[in-house]
Amino acid sequence: MTTGSTTPDPITASVIQSSLVAAADEMFAVLKKTAMSPIIYEVLDVGTGITDPAGELVSSGAGIPTFVGVLDKAVRRIVDLHGRDGIRPGDCFITNDPYFGGVTHLNDVVIALPVFAEGTLVAWAASIAHWNDVGGKTPGSMAVDVSEIFQEGLRLPAVKLFADGAPISPVFDIIAANSRLPDFVQGDLWAQVAASRKAETRIRQLVGTYGLDAWHAALASLFEEGERRGRAGLATLPRGTFRIEERQDDGALWQASITIAHDRFTVDLTGNPAQRAAPYNTSRDGAVISAQMIFKALTDPTLFANAGSFRALEVITEPGTIFHATGTAPHGYYFETRIRLADMLWQCMARALPERLPAGSFASICGTVIAGHHPDTARRFTMVEPQMGGWGATATRDGLDAMYSANHGETFNCPVEICEARYGLDVAFKRLNEGDAGAGLHSGGKGLQTLYRLRAPAVLSAGYSRAKEPVWGLEGGASGGVNGLSVLHPDGRRARLTFASGVRLEPGDEVLIETANGGGWGRAGV
Repeated sequence: MTTGSTTPDPITASVIQSSLVAAADEMFAVLKKTAMSPIIYEVLDVGTGITDPAGELVSSGAGIPTFVGVLDKAVRRIVDLHGRDGIRPGDCFITNDPYFGGVTHLNDVVIALPVFAEGTLVAWAASIAHWNDVGGKTPGSMAVDVSEIFQEGLRLPAVKLFADGAPISPVFDIIAANSRLPDFVQGDLWAQVAASRKAETRIRQLVGTYGLDAWHAALASLFEEGERRGRAGLATLPRGTFRIEERQDDGALWQASITIAHDRFTVDLTGNPAQRAAPYNTSRDGAVISAQMIFKALTDPTLFANAGSFRALEVITEPGTIFHATGTAPHGYYFETRIRLADMLWQCMARALPERLPAGSFASICGTVIAGHHPDTARRFTMVEPQMGGWGATATRDGLDAMYSANHGETFNCPVEICEARYGLDVAFKRLNEGDAGAGLHSGGKGLQTLYRLRAPAVLSAGYSRAKEPVWGLEGGASGGVNGLSVLHPDGRRARLTFASGVRLEPGDEVLIETANGGGWGRAGV
């Protein structure tokens, strides 16, 4: 029933708003229950959300916060490329390309479905998930020896996946033909489509119950509430400009400034290194997401987030730099650049607000990819595992042990039993670090040691930052140490790696992972 109401009462608006959050959570549940890859259904390397017709974020489900930050930007790019007139009921779009709304790297695939009700485009239901293999030079599609994005795998430039409700078969065929794991990518793709369709059903029910006018008014009030909360939090922050420079593992010097005024939170990333002919760049949208993380943490650190939440945020980037890559620069390990940027911005504000923000965390995804054939079934597999490490101590307590990066949100480790069954690896141990790095008045949380033992030949790719420059302490607290990965051979040889791909592993080889402790807070004994 359509009510025709132009200004819904607060209760009706609240019901619509809460229902949209529930719809995004349902999307997440569908993905978790129907995906084929453990990186999705166990690790939950996904994000789900709903936007308005223009691509402004309305609500989000569980998952990785920085992935949720991709969805609105992806939808806006789809709308920009196809135009509102080119988007019809029954359409569905796919993108993974950072130059066409994909924001991240080619493994992270966005499915976006426009939702029509009463003949009008009223919303988009979108998800993003990491696919195990999209082609490229190495199994897992995360090569380090690349100079252009063409070498990283299949590019999907915000193309239609469905038209008039029917799949566009050639697009499905192209996707399957370009993956070493065609059954997995097709299974994960359909899981994302199913998730969007679930949200589509819920949104149509809402519009059918309350009417278009009430729907639009509820979205407007939701954005207003997000802006109000963001600006209220901004008013509590100290005014001024805060600057930071930080040396990275490769010797590059990064810099940023954060200027806080009564009506604006400005992050200036100009003057940073030029983009590289290597997979360590991020898009401007990726840099914006890092800035959104610190802004949200400082102004309104709750689950509530929509486009209005960030209206007081301004991000300045410089085209052609690592934080605003252009042309055909590769993005395979964008996540280490983005997490390093988020950590640097966090450190900048932690120096200004040491009683409020914790010391540094291990701050790396420590992405580990092992690909090969299962020794018992001969079935091809690709294991994609982020790693856990220590979080920083605060002014009131020790840091948390063995957590995923704060950028990774509600991510879980893949159980040992699943890892051994699906990939045919032996997990010799997974234990907390024994060292005392990160000491202080309050100690940093413990990192983790994990050992994989190979039962069959395989290929390794990895990307570890904070492998040379240690985790930072705060207010005199000690460093939390560094992250590391080593390949241990049966003959006693040991190779320490930071960024590597195409590394050949043989039966009996071991992969030892050691993640850093969090930084300490305050001087011990004071």
